[in-house]
Amino acid sequence: MENIKKTIRVLIVDDSILFRETLAKFLSSEPSIEIVGKAGDPYEARDLIVKLRPDVLTLDVEMPKMNGIQFLRKLLPQYPVPVVIVSSAPIAAFDVLDAGAVDYVRKAQFKSQAELKGFAEELIQKVMTASTAKVRQSRLETQKVSTAAAIPVPAKQVAAVGNSQYKVIAMGASTGGTDALQVVLTAMPTDCPPIVIVQHMPPVFTKMFAQRLNGICALQIKEAENGDRLQPGCVYLAPGDFHMELKKDSVGLFVRVHHGEKVSGHCPSVDVLFQSVAETAGASAIGVIMTGMGADGANGLLKMHEKGAYTIGQNKETCVVYGMPSVAYEKGACTIQAPLDVIAGMVTKQYRNAKRV
Repeated sequence: MENIKKTIRVLIVDDSILFRETLAKFLSSEPSIEIVGKAGDPYEARDLIVKLRPDVLTLDVEMPKMNGIQFLRKLLPQYPVPVVIVSSAPIAAFDVLDAGAVDYVRKAQFKSQAELKGFAEELIQKVMTASTAKVRQSRLETQKVSTAAAIPVPAKQVAAVGNSQYKVIAMGASTGGTDALQVVLTAMPTDCPPIVIVQHMPPVFTKMFAQRLNGICALQIKEAENGDRLQPGCVYLAPGDFHMELKKDSVGLFVRVHHGEKVSGHCPSVDVLFQSVAETAGASAIGVIMTGMGADGANGLLKMHEKGAYTIGQNKETCVVYGMPSVAYEKGACTIQAPLDVIAGMVTKQYRNAKRV
């Protein structure tokens, strides 16, 4: 019997009639997507969700009667439908992600055909990915996992790393990664080696994300700048639209942050970071690949593993999208797979128990 491809049923929520029609036109160009409804405000959207039971919701942030943040917090506990934010307001959109949205697409200015095409392609891709995502119902779920997994840490400070072989920890994530990274980083103690991270995010978002994490973690967390010297107990997040690589000189480890073409479909790219960590740190590194669509980071993690690094892949059950960790595991890049809530403990045990080589 011929396989029948599942149709993804989408409800569009936006207060602009013109933009609702624009989104519908773009999404309808993909044969596997069906637009089942359009809503101009959250109240209309709520009624249509109950009636139509869509697979994915596209949601604007700035709307009349109730904004997207309020709507999302009220919606997900009752109807855990995957939501893709489509907005021109980056700060508000980040807050909606915090409230449980799966992903986001920034509204384009449509100044050129290339920009129009890029927006449409990104929108279609993220809606299709969202249709496969596991939806958490509220930030409380993340907070519970984080609290359960946490290792008691002192007040924020920079601590020296003990006599361990591990000099750096590298992490990569995409869809669902903002929550996953929060769970891991809030549970990490301050005696850890420096941590370098690529999370697929556009400019502005990465700095906001780093600032938010810095406010809730014992670690020092910042958006990386070119030439930053790595210090124990500190975390360096690659900025949006910039690749980040680990480098070493006679003084020690530092990061190179630079513009470049997309690698494995992304800038920043997890593969770029992981490959540089493999070359620079070898067996003195720990690698972690977490939830995300696609395969970015799988080849880089494999190189780290081949150089002797200890590598962890987030398991399928706790991923929002089991893409990147799945490909890495299939390639043989993972020393071990683990649930999200134990990754911090596994990393900590590994660097604390390992002796200098």
